[in-house]
Amino acid sequence: MEKRFQPYTRLAAIVFLVVGCLWVLRPFLPAVLFACAITISSWQLYVRLLDRLKGHRTLAATVMTVSLILVIILPLALVTWNVADNAGNVYRALRDALASGTMAAPDWLRGIPIVGETVFNYVQNLISSREQLIDTAKRFMEPARHFLLGGGIVLGSGVAQVSLAAFVSFFLYRDGHTLLKALSIGMDKIMGEHALEVADTVSRTVRGVMYGLLGTALAQAAVAAIGFMIAGVPAVALLSVATFLFSLIPVGPPLVWGGAAIWLFYQGSTGWAIFMAVWGVFLISGVDNVVKPVLISRGSSLPFLLVLLGVLGGVIAFGFVGLFIGPTLLAVALGLLRNWTNVNPVTPHRPGREQGEAAP
Repeated sequence: MEKRFQPYTRLAAIVFLVVGCLWVLRPFLPAVLFACAITISSWQLYVRLLDRLKGHRTLAATVMTVSLILVIILPLALVTWNVADNAGNVYRALRDALASGTMAAPDWLRGIPIVGETVFNYVQNLISSREQLIDTAKRFMEPARHFLLGGGIVLGSGVAQVSLAAFVSFFLYRDGHTLLKALSIGMDKIMGEHALEVADTVSRTVRGVMYGLLGTALAQAAVAAIGFMIAGVPAVALLSVATFLFSLIPVGPPLVWGGAAIWLFYQGSTGWAIFMAVWGVFLISGVDNVVKPVLISRGSSLPFLLVLLGVLGGVIAFGFVGLFIGPTLLAVALGLLRNWTNVNPVTPHRPGREQGEAAP
């Protein structure tokens, strides 16, 4: 009887141990998952660096961690600080203008087709009536305050989570070979002959999604920076970093270049505003349709709906790093499901590839 129930008691002990460990690590789970995704995505780069440094694992891990800090954490901290500083400046400017009574409706509102004159008159009447303006401000002030506070908390927690992820990544890089060997043995005992195939699917999918998200965001930020400099938009560096961050969200970049176009229009530079809008539609947002498929082609082709759900659900569940973790987890699950059911997404035929030729 004792031998009969022994497997169940072992399983219960293992489940209890796993749940206990996850409960302890729960506050740090987003950062750990993000660190794992970063390490998997950049593992080949770490291996090459390790060869150049003649096998000094600690030094190679330090170089990779410092690079992560310079590429992700520093720009994110810069954006967080600038958002807080500029929000305060905007609030003070509005308060001073309201107190002095110098606020006026912008003339460019008249240029809006069909509804321009109506919108201009409404805004002008609203501004000229101090009581009505204060009443409207009271109605919108609280939601705006909550929105800005929530955005600041998300960005601030993002800096903290990414910093912790960089710290965890150092140990994942340094002890990666030992961890890989232990993980390989464990997966082989659990999954048997399918262990290698599953591990390859997970690794390929994580790399594909991370390359697609970060590569596309970097390309859009670079193209946006060029457009901002040509159009004469100020704070090019800040807007470029903002474009990089908003590129991680579906339909996010138009919020940045659209705001720049509206600012140019408000300044009276109608031609440059039109240029910024055209540049944004065809080049900045167009990069997403060209670069992302190329970068994700070696990973899992994630449908737009899953990307959107992964980003929104990831942010709700994990905070800022959920922008990366959400789509990655869904892509891994989709890749494993396709691998299990032997159903692969239909890919267009590439010229020069003969039928039956294996993909790289």
